[in-house]
Amino acid sequence: MRKQALGIVATVSVLALAGCSTETIDLSPEANAAETAIAAEAQATESPTPTESTSIAEPMTDVELVLMALMGPEGEYAAGASYAAVLDTFGDVEPYASIYQAELRHADALVRQLERLGAEVPENPYTGAIEAPADLQTAAEAWAEGEILNVELYDFLISQTDDAQLIKVFENLRAASLDMHLPAFEAAAENGGTLDSMMDFGHRDGGMGMDDMHSTDASGGGRRLGKSA
Repeated sequence: MRKQALGIVATVSVLALAGCSTETIDLSPEANAAETAIAAEAQATESPTPTESTSIAEPMTDVELVLMALMGPEGEYAAGASYAAVLDTFGDVEPYASIYQAELRHADALVRQLERLGAEVPENPYTGAIEAPADLQTAAEAWAEGEILNVELYDFLISQTDDAQLIKVFENLRAASLDMHLPAFEAAAENGGTLDSMMDFGHRDGGMGMDDMHSTDASGGGRRLGKSA
C-alpha cells in the first residue's frame, strides 16, 4: 500500500500459496503499470473461440481473502513494515508510532482468522525490505492515499465472503483505516508530516475495540468513501 504510493521499489520473496517455492515480486508503480498494460493489451487482442467458456472465474476462498488482506501490497503486513521503517529512521514520531501498534493488532486479527479457518500462518515477507521515505511530509501525504487504497481493498474483500465472523473483522479493519488512520495522516500532512499528539485519533482506535480485533463481537461501521461496503 504505502510502497506503491511512495514509489519505493521493494523486492521481496513471498511464499507461494501453492507450495514452498518463492517468487520475487517488484512492487514499484512502474512494474505494476507495465503489468496492467500488458494484461489489457492481451485481453483486447484475444478473442475466445466458439468452444471456449466465458464463465466467471471461481470465487476466492475465505483463506485466500484473509491472505490478501494480510500479505497484499495494500495489506497489514506491508503497512506494519512501512511504519517500522519510518520509526527506525526518524524515531518515535506520531502518527506513525501509534498506527504501527494498531497495524500489529490488525495483522493479529487476520492471523487469528487464518487459525480459525485452519490455515497456515505466513511470516511477514516485507520486514526489512522497505525503506523509509526521504521525509515525513512525503510519508504523511502518500500514506493518506494508502489508507484510501486499504479501505477499497476491504470493500472488495467484504463483498467476496458470506462468513459472518470474517465480515465483522474486515469491517472493523476498514473502519479503523477510514475513521482513524486516514484522518491522522491527513492531519499530519497539514502539519509538516507529524502530529504532536494522537489524542484525537489513537484513543478512538482503542475505544473501538481494536485491541481485541480478533474478537468478532464488535460490529463494523465507519463513514463511507463514496461507496458501500
